[in-house]
Amino acid sequence: MTNLPKMPAQLDCAGLVLDLSIPHVMAVLNVTPDSFSDGGRFVEGDTTGVNLDRALHTVDSMIRDGASIIDVGGESTRPGAKVVGPQQEIDRVLPVVEAIRQRFDVIVSVDTSTPQLMTAAAQAGASLINDVRALQREGAMEAARDTGLPICLMHMQGEPQSMQQEPQYDDVVDDVISYLDQRVQACCAAGIERQRLLLDPGYGFGKTLQHNLVLLDRLDEFQRLNLPLLVGMSRKSMVGLVLNKPVDERLYGSLAVAVMAVAKGANIVRCHDVAATADVLKMTAAVMNHGQ
Repeated sequence: MTNLPKMPAQLDCAGLVLDLSIPHVMAVLNVTPDSFSDGGRFVEGDTTGVNLDRALHTVDSMIRDGASIIDVGGESTRPGAKVVGPQQEIDRVLPVVEAIRQRFDVIVSVDTSTPQLMTAAAQAGASLINDVRALQREGAMEAARDTGLPICLMHMQGEPQSMQQEPQYDDVVDDVISYLDQRVQACCAAGIERQRLLLDPGYGFGKTLQHNLVLLDRLDEFQRLNLPLLVGMSRKSMVGLVLNKPVDERLYGSLAVAVMAVAKGANIVRCHDVAATADVLKMTAAVMNHGQ
């Protein structure tokens, strides 16, 4: 990790530019029946049936509330989630991506590990790929490379079906940084330009509460990789366990960890509560940048 290029000042998302000098909100739009927080809100049953009008109305609200990025996902990755087939995932996600890009001038991220969806979504106007498996599915590396889009690489120990069964690390921060550095090198070797990459420590993905707390406390150490950081802790079990609150009562805890993450170098905060998160990030940035 010596002599790495400087972190880019901005990210080119298929012609839409994301200024990395200020923190950004990535709003969660899950078109799944079983996501842990908002599953079933836009899709009924286990297949397609996406309610586009409802989804677009929500996207409109998210943008007005301060979201810079809309992250569309068609496969739940909560602990124990069912595996979704490629065509089923495409059928859920692609109409939503197309509809958003036709109506709104906003960065659309596709939360997927599926190479077929990466390709189709890029053709439909998606601006970013957000992969919890860091391009490790067969064909994903090549598909992501060929889209030309920015890619977020996330750390996950194991698979969603088993990731919370006694996760262990020698040192969670060093181990996660080492893994992400290896994935960055693999991407570069495959022909993906380094300036197209973002990193996510993967809070809640194969981590105990203690692992998650340490990862947040030492998030600033990830800056030695010189790449933009995306974090997602909104409403997650790490907040619920500390506060002893159910999913729908975790707003204040989620805002607290969002502020701490930005103060320690996060560039993008993935969240469910857009307006509140946008406000706290704007206030945090004002304090951090007051002398500039």
